[in-house]
Amino acid sequence: MADLKPSLVIMAREPVMGRVKTRLARAVGAAEALRFYRANLAGQVKELASPRWRTILAVTPDNAHVGALPIGRLDLVVVPQGPGDLGARMQRQFDLLPPGPVVVVGSDIPGIRRADIERAFRLLGACDAVIGPSPDGGYWLIGLKRFPRIQQIFGGVRMSSDQAYADTRSRLAGLSVGEMRMLEDVDDLPAFRRWRRAFG
Repeated sequence: MADLKPSLVIMAREPVMGRVKTRLARAVGAAEALRFYRANLAGQVKELASPRWRTILAVTPDNAHVGALPIGRLDLVVVPQGPGDLGARMQRQFDLLPPGPVVVVGSDIPGIRRADIERAFRLLGACDAVIGPSPDGGYWLIGLKRFPRIQQIFGGVRMSSDQAYADTRSRLAGLSVGEMRMLEDVDDLPAFRRWRRAFG
């Protein structure tokens, strides 16, 4: 396994007003929500891209205009997420990528650092899976070693709910699971205000 290059997948939406951070937009307005999303996506991709792993931007909708993505000249691969709910779209990344461990993160996590990804891959050297909880009951990172087989871990998971973490941990029963630090994604006004204080 040591010679298999790991893959980092960043799940992203095409940054179009009215289509990103819709719950946040109801509180701060569509323009401000879009500004946050574009700035955070650009900063997150720049922070996390590394020659130590394959960096993939998985984008929805599948016909997203790549030129609209704030990724500059970074060496990364852009792929469509494909159909289905979030669980199905994340599972597809685990199923289709080349052999090696895979870590999947969202694109709205201001606190994430390259060191977090390094730690996730280190944990996958000893564990079957790794997960990073969020304070809202979800999670900001999920990873699988994918050896000796690729587990199907999202069936029945109530994605985008306060039960997503608990449901996914249940699906990981019987596997060794490494735990990451807690980080917050920015989905609502309180989280947005915390982001402005810390990063804005």
